[in-house]
Amino acid sequence: MKIRFLLLSLLMLLAVMPVSAQTESASIETMDSVKINGNMRRYRLVLPRHTDGHTPLVVLLHGYNCDIDPVTCMDSIARAEGFALCVPQGLKDPTGVRGWNVGYPMQKGWQVDDVDDLCRLVRHLQRKHKLSPTDAFLTGMSNGGEMCYLMAYSNRRVFKAIGSVAGLTLVWMYKQFTPQRQVPFMEIHGTEDRVSEWTGDIDNRGGWNAYLPVPIAVGRMVALNRCTHEQVEELPARTPSNGHRVVKHSFLGGDNGCDVWLYEVVGGDHCWHTADMDTGQELWRFFKQYVGK
Repeated sequence: MKIRFLLLSLLMLLAVMPVSAQTESASIETMDSVKINGNMRRYRLVLPRHTDGHTPLVVLLHGYNCDIDPVTCMDSIARAEGFALCVPQGLKDPTGVRGWNVGYPMQKGWQVDDVDDLCRLVRHLQRKHKLSPTDAFLTGMSNGGEMCYLMAYSNRRVFKAIGSVAGLTLVWMYKQFTPQRQVPFMEIHGTEDRVSEWTGDIDNRGGWNAYLPVPIAVGRMVALNRCTHEQVEELPARTPSNGHRVVKHSFLGGDNGCDVWLYEVVGGDHCWHTADMDTGQELWRFFKQYVGK
């Protein structure tokens, strides 16, 4: 009788426990590091308590002069959806600033190969934590967004789909690389971004190196994936008071389902745009359709 009473009490407690608390208990968060190509790579990991070889992995990259984010727009989504989230730390460049090596002028002579390091980090996490060996996805903002384009151009097969936020295609990437591997790609970008200009900076006035206008950069991904048509819709305003509009351009019909999405945040500046949309949910909505394929 006492055992039945305890079981009934436990069931009642679970019934009244907030969903968020139940979700939190299904995952763990750790800080860890691993040596890759001679570099000690630190990272924060949100991991389901139980993995079975099918758990997807999302890698989220911070911006320039930033560090490991204690909480990101994808933490709650990872816990709710049951995927692993890795937030790695960039190394210090020759000026002492943390970031990802995408060929900024201040990174000249820096020999770190972040493309290879990130790919090796993914393989390490997949083996160590029994994650899916095929379902890995990459996102990042600003400097992390540039890494998303560089990864897409590198023809590596580690990431199944890639989503950039406020990222750019630098002209040197555009000229030097010939992307041959089709990869589903997504970009979220504000039209009033004064750091990573929507209209590009071919003359390098901003000092980040010359880069393409966002529509042209995304257009190259559309052409590479051989998308056949575009659908346009406007998302409901998350913060109507800021006057921003989110126009979603879906370029569909790509080979092997490799579509391209562009979120044009009209009036948006340089940020993750969480005031304009549920950014984490939109990124996962894009990634999720490629899980298991």
